[in-house]
Amino acid sequence: MQLKNLSKVNFSDKKVLVRVDFNVPLTSDGKVSDDTRIRAHISTIQDLLNQGAVVSLCSHLGRPKGEKNLKYTLAPVADALANLTGWKVKFIPDIIGEVVDNAVANQAKDEILLLENSRFYKEEEKNDIEFAKKIAKNFDAFVMDAFSASHRAHATTRALSDLLPSCSGNLIDREITMMSEARDNPKKPFVLILGGAKVSDKIAVVENMLDKVDTMLIGGGMAFTFLKAQGKEIGKSLCETAKLDFAKEMLERAKAKGVKILLPTDAVVAKEFSNDSPTSVVSVDAMPQDMMGLDVGPQTQEIFAKEIMAAKTVMWNGPMGVFEMPSFAKGTQAIAIALTQATKNGALTVIGGGDSAAAIAKFGFSKDVSHVSTGGGASLEFFEGKMLPGIEPFIL
Repeated sequence: MQLKNLSKVNFSDKKVLVRVDFNVPLTSDGKVSDDTRIRAHISTIQDLLNQGAVVSLCSHLGRPKGEKNLKYTLAPVADALANLTGWKVKFIPDIIGEVVDNAVANQAKDEILLLENSRFYKEEEKNDIEFAKKIAKNFDAFVMDAFSASHRAHATTRALSDLLPSCSGNLIDREITMMSEARDNPKKPFVLILGGAKVSDKIAVVENMLDKVDTMLIGGGMAFTFLKAQGKEIGKSLCETAKLDFAKEMLERAKAKGVKILLPTDAVVAKEFSNDSPTSVVSVDAMPQDMMGLDVGPQTQEIFAKEIMAAKTVMWNGPMGVFEMPSFAKGTQAIAIALTQATKNGALTVIGGGDSAAAIAKFGFSKDVSHVSTGGGASLEFFEGKMLPGIEPFIL
């Protein structure tokens, strides 16, 4: 999939509004505690500045529910962006109205404006066209660069692109390029790794990708629904009983298509959902009734790693266990290590955002794979085959 990107538009001397995702974590005293999302947009902003554009930025932060709540102000983010880049960044305490009109009219060419949280207005999440017109009137062009918000049809992610000459930014362009290669043109063997708590979160991904993958590795809490569907005892492990029929159907369909679905052969179990609870490793054929599985075991780690390292394309979405707890992190860490080796072997390795991105960052391997997506929900919907509202206008 190719997009209309920055190279397709002349931004010289244009007042350009860029939709970024500055939905960053803040400390109790209002400081940015993780600037990863800010850094992700620097390439787009710098390219626009290099073209001679006059740049303003808009974003949401948190869930203020359509009301002005200064707990969610973007003011600290303006300071963080300035400190990070050395740019002149001016915070504007609104996204529409006279204060914005005046700021944009008098904006210096070397000055970047950061407008206030778009979700301070209910109209934002309603994709209200009149609200979008009030935002758009001060600008000559719009660049959509917030991939992690692209699955939402909001005023600043969708409506603005219908009102102004628009294109995608560098972040979105890279996301779509890398993920399209994995989803639409994978080199074989193609291994899909799915984890996380619920089967229901991954149903559409399983259905959409079953015709494309050679092997599907299933871990995390969702694996126990599949194991239960095979008739195995799963003790107190997580199970979506409403999805047992789906799990059975997918196992049967995979077999008919010649797709390998590999489930855990052993698990790290404990009586309580706690890092301090004593653990043991058991076969999935001998799960104690009073225990719950909280990570894949060492045998499973070895089997999964072997499949990953033999692959030419790997997509990962969802941890193998409760990786936030050290007692149950080894399975997820083993996947991360195998992915780095697969990348060294020449495979395309794509991490689908969310918990998977957090996990690979925790283990220090983010730079050792092909691509780590910035959008959990957006990347999931992309691999489900859905059209993302914030991306659709730029598809060539």
